[in-house]
Amino acid sequence: MSDTIKGACHCGSVTFEVSRPKFAVRCNCSICRRYAATWAHCPPNEGQILSGQDHVTSYSWGDHDIAFHSCKTCGCVTHWGPGENTDLDRFAVNLNMADPADLEGLRIRHFDGADSWEFFD
Repeated sequence: MSDTIKGACHCGSVTFEVSRPKFAVRCNCSICRRYAATWAHCPPNEGQILSGQDHVTSYSWGDHDIAFHSCKTCGCVTHWGPGENTDLDRFAVNLNMADPADLEGLRIRHFDGADSWEFFD
């Protein structure tokens, strides 16, 4: 098992690398449940977009604290980062863009972003 996980959108234009997290997150908020993403939340310097940062479109709403980024070509949601109204250094990559074999044994935690803002487990 590698200490890092690499991923890419379907067309390969946007790629990332992240240190293997202790767990990944599936959130049930109104957008994450639609994206069906599996997030690896990255402390600063533990994850990075390797290529394609200039090849994404972003979407943000509400308080604009985070912006979701998707590949302009294939539409895959690859990551999210700080939105225009925050100074927080937050970043997460969508592990569904990685090879499933690289995720074997990774704990998935379910987060109630729709209501309580707490983990279910």
